[in-house]
Amino acid sequence: MAAIITDQIRILNAKNFVAGVTNSSNSYYSFVGLTNPADYQSDWDQDPPSPKDNFDQENDYWDTMVALKKITSSDVKQVVPKRSWSSGTTYDMYRHDYSRTNTAAVSGSTSLYLATYFVMNSDFRVYICLQNGTSPDNPTGQPSLDEPTFTDLEPRAAGTSGDGYIWKYLYTITPSDVAKFESTQYMPVPADWSTSADNAAVRDNAVDGSIKIATITNRGVGLGTANSVYTEVPIRGDGTGAECTIVVDGNQQVSSVTISNQGSGYTYGNIDIVAGGVPTGTTRPTFDVIISPQGGHGADIYRELGAYNVLMYSRIENDIQNPDFITGNQIARIGLVENPQQFGSTTILTSDKASATSALRLVGTGYSTATFTADSYFTQTVSTGTTAVGRVVSYDQTTGVLKFWQDRSLAGFNTVGTAQTNPTYGFDLTEFTSSPGTGGSLTIVPSTGTDLTIDTNFTGISTVINNRTYYLGQNFTSGIANPEVKKHSGNIIYVDNRPSITRSSNQKEDIKVILQF
Repeated sequence: MAAIITDQIRILNAKNFVAGVTNSSNSYYSFVGLTNPADYQSDWDQDPPSPKDNFDQENDYWDTMVALKKITSSDVKQVVPKRSWSSGTTYDMYRHDYSRTNTAAVSGSTSLYLATYFVMNSDFRVYICLQNGTSPDNPTGQPSLDEPTFTDLEPRAAGTSGDGYIWKYLYTITPSDVAKFESTQYMPVPADWSTSADNAAVRDNAVDGSIKIATITNRGVGLGTANSVYTEVPIRGDGTGAECTIVVDGNQQVSSVTISNQGSGYTYGNIDIVAGGVPTGTTRPTFDVIISPQGGHGADIYRELGAYNVLMYSRIENDIQNPDFITGNQIARIGLVENPQQFGSTTILTSDKASATSALRLVGTGYSTATFTADSYFTQTVSTGTTAVGRVVSYDQTTGVLKFWQDRSLAGFNTVGTAQTNPTYGFDLTEFTSSPGTGGSLTIVPSTGTDLTIDTNFTGISTVINNRTYYLGQNFTSGIANPEVKKHSGNIIYVDNRPSITRSSNQKEDIKVILQF
């Protein structure tokens, strides 16, 4: 049984996804993590491995997560492939009937959405190409020479070169959308097209079943009087009112056909030259009548441009009041998670930023000069024969805050999840504590350097040092802070392993994730 899932379900899925993100009952976050990629693969930075999609790997994504940033309704938008207009480039023209048996003349695409029929100009205005100069003499069209810059509601030529192009203006990308949603490969489509006042003129100018373009497929032979113009030539079909003007040249052949009345209600059409008074000649001319998309050009921008891609934007930057994104260590993984929960709760996380690491507040002689090597191990004797072990994410010499993570590699497994027969720190993963048992202590022992002590007298989310307030990003109780997000909650919907970067205090990163439906 032959069947297809059409591109329209892809567009619908993209719309529904955006609606889900913008729904206040949902909460989406970007995240960064994996400070120790070389432990997973020695040449990670040269050849990051493809992420694995299974429940085991999902757990590892959580265990190596560092921090999360909330994605708001203003951080998500449908996008389409970015095609910047370039002089001398030949573009596909819009057609309603591209298929495996009727491919785009220029790109060879088998569907409209894969064809190169729309462009963005240097002023971030977006146009579709309704005519690319195609003719019986030049069936693949001509190079575009005049950059479209106009914002007229009706299609027209862009300049005076005679390149044969007819462009239809659709919209202008706003400066804010350029900053957030333009990438090297994609450009944004306006949100809320059906209701947005900014695009009302284009939208309201659309006429369902209108005809803007007809092309000549055969010029005909011996068409009556040379150098004649025939007006009000009707276009027959299931719509009404469409007419065109046909010019016959000195060779008694059709030299041009232009639409003089776009009509409405057409899903197919054919030019009736006899009713229009055009002589049939020795050989009748033939034409292709191009049908506009449902609703007309500009009615539904997502359907017209094939907006089945979604871009989610997130900016990571250092925040004095909420310093969850660490500096001084590398990150090699980004991702998206849906509806994570608050630590110790089933309530959906809603804060702007959240730490996924645990933390200790340390004191002792030399705490302000102590160093903890990134990704190195440190321990605490919790009680006789029981040791807690963690790995360093970052250490702040000013505040004495040590961020760390604990994963299965500290409890009987290696980094890829293979069980070990004789693990260094035993089979149990012991948590750090401010209340050690018999034989235990509050001492934190690094791999190298100075031993320090958990500050059991400190509780809170900020501290004052030398009359200056420092925000710690996490809430401490007796010197220990849990992550702000419950690990292994929510759905990780996107993961990207990439070459590691080391963040600095004055650094910002823009994360742009493209989801294709």
